[in-house]
Amino acid sequence: MHTSLLQRWLRHPWTLGVIGVSTVLVLWWLISSTGLVDKLFLPSPQAVLQAGQVQWSSGLLVKDAAASIQRVFIGFAMSAGLALPIGIAMGTNPVVCRLLEPLMGLIRYMPAPAFIPLLIIYFGLEELPKVLLIFIGTFFFNTLMIMDAVKFVPHELVETARTLGGRGLPILIRVVAPFIAPQVLDTYRINMASAWNLVIVAELVAATEGLGKRISLAQRFLRTDEIFLGLIVIGLIGLLIDLGFRFLMRRSCAWAN
Repeated sequence: MHTSLLQRWLRHPWTLGVIGVSTVLVLWWLISSTGLVDKLFLPSPQAVLQAGQVQWSSGLLVKDAAASIQRVFIGFAMSAGLALPIGIAMGTNPVVCRLLEPLMGLIRYMPAPAFIPLLIIYFGLEELPKVLLIFIGTFFFNTLMIMDAVKFVPHELVETARTLGGRGLPILIRVVAPFIAPQVLDTYRINMASAWNLVIVAELVAATEGLGKRISLAQRFLRTDEIFLGLIVIGLIGLLIDLGFRFLMRRSCAWAN
């Protein structure tokens, strides 16, 4: 009976993940507690936790996290909202595809952080450059991946809909949209990671608040415990967003699971 319980526990989708994370935490605690590595380079989990408690009680942690999350969601919402209709148009219309795909393919390979100097020159140091950086860094990937999803809609499926009397917009809404919905959500889930990377880069360069700015300040004063704290918080928020997309996909696209 104990063996069957253990097997069921090991088959649980979260079990191996929890074991992996726990192993890293235990190794971190063991190495830091032995003193083999200077605490300047590897702070202990207790020191990182204490830094988190200080920033939480002062309100800095919540303020910085809220600023970064707001920038990410505004920039990514603009990217996702514009990429969807353009990606669908490119996937369904060869003329639009031939017109836009070379341009998007070119800009896609330009590193988004390279636009930071221009964005600062054009828009200053306020919120707009940071939001636009996230938009630039994710829009082209979102668009091209949605275009590919539309192109892979089975031709037989569309022809069957036409045989049954479907034309134009009804086919797009009732046939194409349900077919590509899982791929679109997965595209957004994957590219959200790029949005998080970009907001931290933007805050490292020019910001007064945000998780990236807090990491930059901690580096200036050699507060590695605060650097570790910032990295862990960024990872946890990213994980929650990823799980949110997975939950949304399971609930809204159950047929694709």
